[in-house]
Amino acid sequence: MKAKNNQILESTWHVVQNANFVKINHTKITEFSGGFEKHANHYWLRDSPFDIEQLSTNQKLMFIVVFNVISFSYWGNPYWNVEYKGKLYTRGSWSLVASIFRAIEEGADILNPVFLATVSKEELSKILRGNVEIPLLEERVKILNEVGTILVQKFDGQFSSLIRESKNDAIVLVDLILETFPSFQDFALYKSEKVFFQKRAQALVEGIYSIFQGKGYGELKNIGALTALADYIIPNLLRKLGVLEYSAELSKKIDNEELLPKGSPEEVEIRSCTIWAIELIRKTLEVQNIEVSALNINDYLWSVGGNADTPFHRTRTTAY
Repeated sequence: MKAKNNQILESTWHVVQNANFVKINHTKITEFSGGFEKHANHYWLRDSPFDIEQLSTNQKLMFIVVFNVISFSYWGNPYWNVEYKGKLYTRGSWSLVASIFRAIEEGADILNPVFLATVSKEELSKILRGNVEIPLLEERVKILNEVGTILVQKFDGQFSSLIRESKNDAIVLVDLILETFPSFQDFALYKSEKVFFQKRAQALVEGIYSIFQGKGYGELKNIGALTALADYIIPNLLRKLGVLEYSAELSKKIDNEELLPKGSPEEVEIRSCTIWAIELIRKTLEVQNIEVSALNINDYLWSVGGNADTPFHRTRTTAY
């Protein structure tokens, strides 16, 4: 199989060069890069308040699979929050992690592909219960059903079969995930050109690498070739830092919390410029003999980006 991951950088560069609503400030790229070295090699899930090490090897693998299968679109008014063991989790990703751990403790077979293949809306609603219903609940059910069914029917219920088929190559594994599970596809059309993002597929592969610390299932070559993950947290922080500059028209829409349709020129430009801002930070650090991957930069920005008090762009989608 020929890896196609370079399509992400190539196709998003076309957007960056032709963008009307978003620009990258190269001076701010240099400023940010100057103090980044101490943040290298950061993985967000290492900050987890939950003891992932209590899980078995196969449970760890399925945990990171299940998480990334339904890790998208947490925001709303009010925002979806989850209370677990007396603590309220107000950030979507941590709320989802808390929900999965809570479900395991309550006896739900959430890490079993057979269960995922038939999980109902009512069952998933109980697993993901919070202060309000999580957005896109029905879509999450359909996607879990898809992934569970395909794993059971084609891979004997073992996601590790895909890792073996990829020959432990991160880029090939991303492509296998995209070919095997249609719900992971993440692309758009921009000025008649196809633009690829593949956020959740890359996040899943990064998660496998990181949760196993590059050993066992996580012993994946070419992990450094993965790109940044275009979501709504990181561009918000990059905008606040001045790395991304939005047009007055786009700024007004975001500040007024107007919905940006999935695949709209504004949304595609935000995501594309996010990927390339991080790639340019990586290249700037490389010139300084600081070896850090786009994903390391991505994860650091995501970790601190949740504290930004500025509005993020709102796009309702299963992509992120």
